[in-house]
Amino acid sequence: MVYSRRQPGYNEQMIKPQLYACAIALFVSALVPTATEAQILKQDPPAGRRAVIIALHEDINPLSGSILQRKFAQAVDSGAKVVIFDINSPGGRVDVTFELMDMVLEAGDVETVAMISRDAISGAALFSLACDKILIKPGARLGDAGVIVMGLNGEFQYAEAKSRSMVAQKARDTARATGRPLVLAEKMTDKDMVVFKATNKESGDVQYFSDKEWKTLEDADQWVKGKPIREAGKEMFFIANGKRLVELGMADQTFKDIDEVAEILDVASPIEVMGPTWAETIARFLNTGWMTFLLITIGLIAIAVEISAPGISVGGLTAMLCFSLFFWSRFAAGTSGWLEVLLFGLGLVFIACEIFVIPGFGIAGLGGIGLVLGSLVMASRRVLIPENTEQLNSLGFDVLTVMGAFVGFLIAIVALSSYIGQIPGLSRLTLQPPVAMEGTGDSLTATAANDAMLPGWQRVSVGDTGVAAGPLRPSGRVTVDDYTVDVITEGDFIEDQATVKVIAKQGARVVVRVI
Repeated sequence: MVYSRRQPGYNEQMIKPQLYACAIALFVSALVPTATEAQILKQDPPAGRRAVIIALHEDINPLSGSILQRKFAQAVDSGAKVVIFDINSPGGRVDVTFELMDMVLEAGDVETVAMISRDAISGAALFSLACDKILIKPGARLGDAGVIVMGLNGEFQYAEAKSRSMVAQKARDTARATGRPLVLAEKMTDKDMVVFKATNKESGDVQYFSDKEWKTLEDADQWVKGKPIREAGKEMFFIANGKRLVELGMADQTFKDIDEVAEILDVASPIEVMGPTWAETIARFLNTGWMTFLLITIGLIAIAVEISAPGISVGGLTAMLCFSLFFWSRFAAGTSGWLEVLLFGLGLVFIACEIFVIPGFGIAGLGGIGLVLGSLVMASRRVLIPENTEQLNSLGFDVLTVMGAFVGFLIAIVALSSYIGQIPGLSRLTLQPPVAMEGTGDSLTATAANDAMLPGWQRVSVGDTGVAAGPLRPSGRVTVDDYTVDVITEGDFIEDQATVKVIAKQGARVVVRVI
């Protein structure tokens, strides 16, 4: 019922409490958010961009470069918007460094950041220069990218002018692409130039010039030449700490910890880290110089043992393991392909033909050895024909490693041929001379007759018959009378215990045929 003040039923005392209740309800509703508004207030703030961290904590070499490229591709494919390279490296190979720089410069859909906690020296400094941003700790260092090579006397020396010019131009081009001082980037690679700061008389702009540029500057009179940069003086490569690099415009900002990096880059925290996989760890281990030496040496010895007793045995399996690990680690490093594997297998075929098919030792044997050793050298290199001193030194190291392993193999073979009969468990791999027994009963004495001391191939004659001491595929052993002879068939498979006849003999090569 609606009451009017003029109606008799109107009661003012009844209306006032209702008005007060409505007013309070309106006030409370204004303070308390609706269900939709509450959901909005409870939502988390929008997450930052997704970032990943890839570590570069070693020298730049074919393997580390290949791993870095693969991880970068994985990060981009996973949808990361920011890729942070955690750099602490002394640099390394120039050719690999250039590949990594091009990889970063050509990455248009992702922001790249060099995060330097300690040192980015030489090639690592150039790689950092290619990134979109450089974040560095105040006490960390970046620079000193001079090209040095090892001379013939074993000492490091300044590289030839051709190599220096190429690296200097690459540094300038990279600095231009990333908006950093060109001349300071070049100074990292050239110790002979001096860099100083100059101020434009009209605009007040400040730029850096080298003494070489100043001599050819057409409007030099428009600039006021300042003092040389302390870190870019004569006879020194440019290198500075993080605080100074920010002042000179070579780095974007300093940082204290990873949380501050996430805040600076506006990325989600904690930042995902792409750590090394077990396969990468094993590949790094197998690519070390001494491990390469051991794999090749042991593999060659195992091949020699397998040839002395044909058929898949311990020697064959060991050889397969060693060279499979060798080529797999080179595939991981990006230095080997199927061509090297094919040449290696072809070399083994040539050697086998020389031993089992072609009498004597000639072109096939030497060619097989050349193919095997050459393929091992090729599998360790990205560039076979050197184009500069650095690549020439690298080629020399790879050749020295492979040839050293081959010499170690020869020494081991000589030692094994002399002492293998005295090693328990290995004596069965060699043929012992038959022993002629003299005397009767308990008075038997063992003496080696003169003819019994001769190897089997010297004692056997064409027309002799014997029994196969194992399957002949096509090579193997035959027992003739009381001694054993290494033989080969005409190409046919002969079963164990089959009776065979010697049909030809050429030196140590004895050919048999089943009867």
